[in-house]
Amino acid sequence: MTARPADSPPPLTEPVEDYLKAIYELEMRHGAAATSDVARALDVAPASVTGMIRRLASQGFLDHVPYKGVQLTALGRQAALRTIRRHRILETYLTRVLGYPWDRVHDEAERLEHAASDDLIARMAAALGNPTADPHGAPIPTADGHVDERTHRTLADLEVGECARMVRVSDKDPSLLRYLAEISLQPGAEITLVARAPFDGPITLRIGTDESLVGPNLAAQVLVESMTSSMPASASARRPAAPSSQAPAATVASAGARPRSRKPSR
Repeated sequence: MTARPADSPPPLTEPVEDYLKAIYELEMRHGAAATSDVARALDVAPASVTGMIRRLASQGFLDHVPYKGVQLTALGRQAALRTIRRHRILETYLTRVLGYPWDRVHDEAERLEHAASDDLIARMAAALGNPTADPHGAPIPTADGHVDERTHRTLADLEVGECARMVRVSDKDPSLLRYLAEISLQPGAEITLVARAPFDGPITLRIGTDESLVGPNLAAQVLVESMTSSMPASASARRPAAPSSQAPAATVASAGARPRSRKPSR
């Protein structure tokens, strides 16, 4: 039997990998993961979560945060990013090489991420040219546990007349992804917010040469980065000025770094 390399992380069970990944995602949004939030994310009973959290804490994967929940230790963070890397490389391979549509790759990657070896993932990444983001715009962690964790505004945050480029959307809602593809709102798309109806009404977007209406709830799920406004000067003069602040610069975090609290991103 082939021996595992001395510096290779120990194999983890599928439930442990799912827990660590879910806690990482919650920590990115809230700074810590509450038991109730973990239970909802994994669709399991809170009592089961409590038991697993105790086990993971005893194994050195988690730290308790008083009155807030738990955070990943350096060991837990490394394990979570390893699973996330497998998931996002698999999604990218399925779309680019096997021709899967972006709304069908999440469930396939969920099943495969626990079985794929690090060697297989490394070969897939190399065949893809070592991509830095998956088909939905989510950053792909490097093999040594570094990941781009910049914060982004949402489409709902844009002012009328402001231009932006779509960066990312969650991979978990196939119907949402299909709709976004229909209106060509995918990572890299250049967008101008043309109008915003009052009282939480629809938002009019210009995507390329076409205009589309989206609701504020959908707009809040799409992450963007600001661009210089391309609207005519006369139109810009009639609309509120776009804010001058830009999204924060990219921060590349290592497996041992403690992430900051962020807005929901997925």
